[in-house]
Amino acid sequence: MWGNGLKWMFLIVGTVIGAGYASGRELWEFFGAESGLAIVLFAILFTISCAVILTIAQKEKTTHYLPILEKLLGRRFAKAYDWMIILYLFSVTVIMLAGAGATLEVYNIPFWLGVVINAALVVFMFVKDMTGMTKINACLIPVLIICLVAVLLVYQSSIGFSFTFDIHMQHNWPAAMTFTSLNILPIIAVLSAVGNQIKHKGEIYIASMGSGLLLGTISYLYNESLLSVAQEIIFYEIPLFVILKHYPSIMVLAISLLLWLAIYTTAASGVFGLIARLRTNVQGEAWLIALLLVACMAPMTMFGFSTLISILYPLYGILNLFILASLVLYPIVKHPATKSKQ
Repeated sequence: MWGNGLKWMFLIVGTVIGAGYASGRELWEFFGAESGLAIVLFAILFTISCAVILTIAQKEKTTHYLPILEKLLGRRFAKAYDWMIILYLFSVTVIMLAGAGATLEVYNIPFWLGVVINAALVVFMFVKDMTGMTKINACLIPVLIICLVAVLLVYQSSIGFSFTFDIHMQHNWPAAMTFTSLNILPIIAVLSAVGNQIKHKGEIYIASMGSGLLLGTISYLYNESLLSVAQEIIFYEIPLFVILKHYPSIMVLAISLLLWLAIYTTAASGVFGLIARLRTNVQGEAWLIALLLVACMAPMTMFGFSTLISILYPLYGILNLFILASLVLYPIVKHPATKSKQ
């Protein structure tokens, strides 16, 4: 139970901690000043959402996300969000591939070659069908988390752990809803693909509570670190590099690798969700479907990394609020006591 629970937890965390998150750009778009309460609310909402998604996935023995959408939204709205999820997964994976190309340019590797390398590694992840994704995530994500937290803790130590939380200065709390809703679509897409592999309720509790607590803690630590360099962030495409500017070049090298790893896991998660959905209509090996998908995505990587994040992420955050509301209300609406009154 614990093994599988942790595996699903790392799958969730790996889906959320993509290049946008690891670079600090995504957090800064939504949080920033007066956001301590927002991050706490995000952790709570995210935990509830993951628990509901996993519960439905286990009950329905899902292999893709459409049954979950139908349970939450009904058939009519499910069809609309079905297309939205496909578009979301596709566009985010394009962004990640573009980010891979941009990251490797630091080492004088051509942009197109960086995209090809990352795309090839994504395809390789699916050589052993869908099980390869969860196994590799279980190995890579702990490393990713440890490296990111280590960098943030070292930085906080250098400035004396300047955490602040004034309950009267928490006006950005609504950001919790849009930030949570932004991350709902990929979580539904990825977790629904493993619904038929969830054996015990305990796995759901471990995965949902563990991921919510972990992401909430990292988000708060990261946001507080970014606040200390807020005036300089506007001059950097990747906010994390502001924190690292006074550190040795080896640290920057390590963080570049960290960002690339985050890009890789997010791109793989996006393709994972797309394969799970497409397999209802398309037959074939997982790696072959992945190859066709990344081949279609590669030409679109020229649009750029940071620009697409700043435009698409807030937009998806707003559009997904309906799903977030459905997830939070689901335990109440479907509770036996509520049903008996209807």
